[in-house]
Amino acid sequence: MTSPGRTERLVLPGVLTAEEAARTVEGILATQRADGAIPWFRGHHLDPWDHTEAAMALDAAGEHERAEAAYDWLVRHQNPDGSWYAAYADGDAEAPTDRGRETNFCAYIAVGVWHHYLSTGDEAFLDRMWPAVHAAIEYVLELQQPGGEIGWKREDDGTPVRDALLTGSSSIYQALRCALALAEQREEPQPDWELAAGRLGHAIRSHPERFLDKARYSMDWYYPILGGAVRGQAARDRIDADWDRFVVPGLGVRCVLPNPWVTGGESAELALALWAMGESERAVQILKWIQHLRAEDGMYWTGYVFDDDAIWPRERTSWTAGSLLLAVAAVGGDEATTTVFGAERLPSGLEPDCCR
Repeated sequence: MTSPGRTERLVLPGVLTAEEAARTVEGILATQRADGAIPWFRGHHLDPWDHTEAAMALDAAGEHERAEAAYDWLVRHQNPDGSWYAAYADGDAEAPTDRGRETNFCAYIAVGVWHHYLSTGDEAFLDRMWPAVHAAIEYVLELQQPGGEIGWKREDDGTPVRDALLTGSSSIYQALRCALALAEQREEPQPDWELAAGRLGHAIRSHPERFLDKARYSMDWYYPILGGAVRGQAARDRIDADWDRFVVPGLGVRCVLPNPWVTGGESAELALALWAMGESERAVQILKWIQHLRAEDGMYWTGYVFDDDAIWPRERTSWTAGSLLLAVAAVGGDEATTTVFGAERLPSGLEPDCCR
């Protein structure tokens, strides 16, 4: 049982008490399997990105052994080309339910591993994880396009999908910077990664035409900020431009327009992005609003359809709880979480010649 004393760093007035935080952490731990895998919920599938986000939340809560077990699961199930499949059945990791290999899913291990290392200082863990991180980043960069954007996946048969998603590429940008931090820590320079990160960051900031148009989705609105590519006045302008389109006061953030559906994961991630750009007050406001999604067991419902006054879907996901805990950890000043999402201390890569 997680002690409320271990979750004092996750206390945020109006959002979580130590006891409530402990209950949420217990919910994620109860979802995690004995082999380290963290599915969305028991009986549902696992995807590598959300698995990693939940593991990061466990580290933020001081559950370092359980987080390490999650990363060991990734190492054991990495494909020979450095990738992971997009989805694995709960209870049968040898039977993927989606054999596509999405680049942002594969890159995110670098964010999680760097976060775990910052949380623990465990050099042996870093040594053990480095080959998996290196292989994953190399796999992802094979799909980088001439304009800097990253193609979003390979099909089951290996065919590359070169179209790029702004949300996915923004997540990869954060992952590349964390991978560069890992390389620096190991004193193994990766100049190709520096160039790739610079080109990708430039594409995100300056060339929206290089990405598929998904402007209906709130993630495309805030993810360039959350991933660290857009900050300062540009971030403030971006948030203000679409605040009224996506934010439903008192309830949270819409997932996709025009649907009358607010979701916990997107709301917590927006709060994390707001914190990263220096808007802690608005971040806390969002986190307070989404407490209507909190269930009795301490987990969080995925979303709420406000036109129908209905929770939908009827599922409480590990990644929704994980995103909430990470946002609270950042607002509360947890050093590992603030380093990974604040990004000031992460390597930024090398800007293309045209932009220096």
